[in-house]
Amino acid sequence: MSFIEFKNICKKYAGNDKNSVTDFNLDIEEKEFIAFVGPSGCGKSTTLRMIAGFEEITSGDLFIDGKRVNEVAPADRGISMVFQNYALYPHMTVEKNISYGLKNMKVPAHEIKKKVDWAIDILGLQEFRYRKPKNLSGGQRQRVALGRAIVKNQKVFLMDEPLSNLDAKLRVSMRTEISKLHREMGATTIYVTHDQVEAMTMADRIVIMKEGVIQQVGKPMELYDHPVNKFVAGFIGSPQMNFFDVTLKGNEVTFEDGNKLMLPEAILKKLNGKEGEMTLGIRGEDLKMDAQNLELYKENKMKAVITDTEVMGNENNLYFQFGGCQAVARVSKYEICQVGDEIEFVFMPSKIHFFDKETEMNYL
Repeated sequence: MSFIEFKNICKKYAGNDKNSVTDFNLDIEEKEFIAFVGPSGCGKSTTLRMIAGFEEITSGDLFIDGKRVNEVAPADRGISMVFQNYALYPHMTVEKNISYGLKNMKVPAHEIKKKVDWAIDILGLQEFRYRKPKNLSGGQRQRVALGRAIVKNQKVFLMDEPLSNLDAKLRVSMRTEISKLHREMGATTIYVTHDQVEAMTMADRIVIMKEGVIQQVGKPMELYDHPVNKFVAGFIGSPQMNFFDVTLKGNEVTFEDGNKLMLPEAILKKLNGKEGEMTLGIRGEDLKMDAQNLELYKENKMKAVITDTEVMGNENNLYFQFGGCQAVARVSKYEICQVGDEIEFVFMPSKIHFFDKETEMNYL
């Protein structure tokens, strides 16, 4: 039995016609770091709150460490939670905020001091020990919230968008701190975020949700390279995957603007005779402009005019009209183009995806 098991979990709020979470099935192993991602309103925070016991489960069963916990009180589930808004007591110092939960648990004073000293040290809060939250930065407050959670030494950590209130630089450093804490604590961590970069860089596995339904579960690069449908393909990755409406007949792909692409036999075998209207997807880094690939795939060479550029430092994003829509190529910092330049590029055949127009499922 897995450490945490969701069996056909559903959540429906009174007065709503539709479920907020539908038929949620998932097994989480002990010490795993799992990220729930998806757009706002997809049910990821609701699912987290059901694990914590803050939301009642409408139907289905939730097991933690082999025990069914549907009716177990939040305090008895062996869970620590870190919230988006920190939820610190404004009148208490850093030290007292971290120790508050332990005092409620009737932990002996000498044990509380030992645990609080450890948390303050590991989170680099020594010089802020006697400050109150109003005198701390956002990153420092978030570390205090983490400290309050880790001193309880629970087997499960739940984190509900804990970094969303921080600036970009702090988010990066806090991602590293949370990942390090997870490894040192050895706890099972479930992390809710709408930021796919956070999920990709931190999680062992990612659960992608849409409208209360799991779309795909997998390791970060599995989801990136092998999305099961168009939603997952578009949600994971920045810039978003390029999508083109195309018609496939034989080995010839025709784009809306009349451009044509010839497919190799290997892709045709995977398509297993499928033809007609479909959606072609390809990531920006798989549109190649270098001389070697232009020569290798010269029979499928395309042309376009740059309409916009994004200089990212280590890479450039080049935008252009192609196939009846705006496309983007992600190229190295050495491939410099200006607005108005004509470029030649090729599609990397092995990186092309085809999605059903109706179901949006990935044929490959």
